[in-house]
Amino acid sequence: MRRLRQELRFRARRLIKQPGVLLIALLAPALGTGFTQVKPTTIPLDDPSEMQLRNVKTEQVTYKGRKALRVTDAAPANVADGIQLVILNKTEFQDGVIEIELTGEPAANTGEGARGFVGVAFRAGLDAAKDSVKYECFYLRPTNGRAGDQVRRNHSTQYISYPDFPWQRLRKEFPEKYESYVDLVPGEWTKVKIEVRGDEARLYVHDAPQPVLVVSDLKQGQSRGQIALWVGAGTVAHFSNLRVSK
Repeated sequence: MRRLRQELRFRARRLIKQPGVLLIALLAPALGTGFTQVKPTTIPLDDPSEMQLRNVKTEQVTYKGRKALRVTDAAPANVADGIQLVILNKTEFQDGVIEIELTGEPAANTGEGARGFVGVAFRAGLDAAKDSVKYECFYLRPTNGRAGDQVRRNHSTQYISYPDFPWQRLRKEFPEKYESYVDLVPGEWTKVKIEVRGDEARLYVHDAPQPVLVVSDLKQGQSRGQIALWVGAGTVAHFSNLRVSK
């Protein structure tokens, strides 16, 4: 038995020295995750000519020691919620990883329902002639993160698919499935990562190794489109350090 074990170890060492076997060994962990990453590309947020603004205003600022793009809700009262966007023209995206740092908080003099809604839309498609847009999106409700009401805490993160699946419909038809809790502080920088593959997407917050929200049935299927910075009603947000891996 001892001689057999020695022979097996000897053969294993010989195999590992072969380049093809070594390559498979190195790739196996990445392939097993389903979300293999390559080196990320940084997307600049300081070129207005590469942005399409929809019902928001923007300005370049330094916020809490970091250069950022400030995005403020500017939608008229008669405009439906969900189309306050900064669409980034050169970000054709289907599958991959989106990483960004962002903040969100209610603007001054907003109503009690303001939550500082802030997030990232992906696979966004704009029909300028009809002034309509569609997208998938993960967003945060920063004021919910440390609310005294546990129900509000449970609604700290949200997935939506615009226009057919807003949060109201998803919460009514699929309670708790597309929302979750995560610790958040309004106005504080928050790291967000979104992994997208096929009709599945995962949301990570604060560099956590596990997702805080998993969606296995993206409502628009395996579509493609641009990445967009997303804010909700009554929000002042900041975005910085956007990176995309495909």
